[in-house]
Amino acid sequence: MGKAAYFDLFAGCSGDMILGALLDAGLPLLELEKELGKLTLEGYRVTAEKVKRGPVTATWAQVIPDDKFRQPDRSYSDIVDLIAGSRLSDGVKRQALDIFRSLGEVEAKIHGVKLAMVHFHEIGAVDSIVDIVGSVIGFSLLGVTQFYSSPFPMAGGSVECRHGGLPLPAPATLELLTQKHAPVIGPRHVAMEGKELVTPTGAAIVTSLAEFSRPTLNLEKIGYGAGSRNPDEYPNVMRLWIGEAPDHDGHEGMVLLETNIDDMNPQIYDYVMEKLFAQGALDVWFTHIQMKKNRPAVMLSVLAPGDAESRLAETVMRETSTLGIRVRPIFRHIAGRDIVEIDSTYGKVKVKVKRFKDEVLSISPEYDECRRIAAEKDIPLRDVYRTIEDEARKLIK
Repeated sequence: MGKAAYFDLFAGCSGDMILGALLDAGLPLLELEKELGKLTLEGYRVTAEKVKRGPVTATWAQVIPDDKFRQPDRSYSDIVDLIAGSRLSDGVKRQALDIFRSLGEVEAKIHGVKLAMVHFHEIGAVDSIVDIVGSVIGFSLLGVTQFYSSPFPMAGGSVECRHGGLPLPAPATLELLTQKHAPVIGPRHVAMEGKELVTPTGAAIVTSLAEFSRPTLNLEKIGYGAGSRNPDEYPNVMRLWIGEAPDHDGHEGMVLLETNIDDMNPQIYDYVMEKLFAQGALDVWFTHIQMKKNRPAVMLSVLAPGDAESRLAETVMRETSTLGIRVRPIFRHIAGRDIVEIDSTYGKVKVKVKRFKDEVLSISPEYDECRRIAAEKDIPLRDVYRTIEDEARKLIK
């Protein structure tokens, strides 16, 4: 089993919220400071304070600059040199550099400059460096190697920054989410409108580390990281779930999309099925059902990997008359499948071998090849099947 973290982004996320959630989940501040000391960065201190955000107690992590120490504006190259030249572990360096590269590429695109020329300003400040590197250190110290996330809540409005007023979501945040094809949802509360719910630093950490699904976890710790605001209407916290992710032999996480249709030309179903398979569906099937007023209808079911959910849902919406799609995470146990070519009485033929835990459970000759042989030699198809299966069982172990 491996340890995993799930970013529960009820009220969004920022670098300090992620760091606060780690400290709230049991990351020792002294160990964090010791590891941060391997980064040759001066003029700051890290504090962790228990605060209330609405009814929830959370940890508010702050990186407080020393007013007597002037922090320089740092370019992308400066930050790479700072991290690469530190005494941090190779794994921490690699993850931190990946996050900063994501930020750098986004800034370069927005400002129309080369990556090496990017000056980060806000995200190059000492607090953002400590938030990013500190979060990576924290996950490493807690033994987390797998990352998952809920969708990002997005609100409209504007935010003031060094460049003046910018629309929300901030351009860098929106570009990061776009590049990673991250799922987004509207604000969960009306009071969230006009607030920056997701900062570029928070977006960079989550999108660089996580896949967007809810994992199966044996939960061990929950950490609440507080944002700087304390609105009355909702708890301004990010929740971090940490636990063991069970290992299952042949256990695979999927999503199931379903919709009921009672008003569509049935000739269209074949086309829809074909298109869904072409776009990554693992299985598609139709079930005859009765809907309200006893109307005959069809339930369309689509089994797919989690990362194919959005494009398959869009296809169902565009190609059918449905007004809504149900989606739920599911798991399936799968056997190993191999296609093996053998020398048989009828020449070279392919058979499908089903394996589970290194044991051969079944062998099935390929239908098209058996049909061809039966037609060419005028032999009953069932005899061709039986002969090839018997010969294959003697050859395949």
